[in-house]
Amino acid sequence: MFKNETVAEQLETILEALKRIPRRFSNIDVATDFLDSDDGIDKLDGICMILIAIGEAFKKIDQKMGSDFLNCYPHIDWKGIKGVRDVIAHGYFDVDVEQVFNLCRDDIPILIQTVQQMIADIRTGNSKIL
Repeated sequence: MFKNETVAEQLETILEALKRIPRRFSNIDVATDFLDSDDGIDKLDGICMILIAIGEAFKKIDQKMGSDFLNCYPHIDWKGIKGVRDVIAHGYFDVDVEQVFNLCRDDIPILIQTVQQMIADIRTGNSKIL
């Protein structure tokens, strides 16, 4: 039970960070908006930092719980989430703003919902592998 509680707390921290992305993504209508102003660049920097932290956190959860836990939520590309961390961290000056834009628009809302479900599943004992 202790391991599950620790993972639930980690997921809550991830969720808090994820919820900052839509706020930072506001007023970004096209990918190039990230590069057209200092404000856009600041938003890109903030979002990329969150993506790095989230990718790292999911790597740790995967190690702690085993891949079966993340696989209970197959509609999420977990390998991609963890990989984004590596791409941004190791090639920050070459970040593809189109990819970041697409992640923010298409993937982050679904990831937020999934993390909320993961937390609920852990807290209620509904996860298939817990």
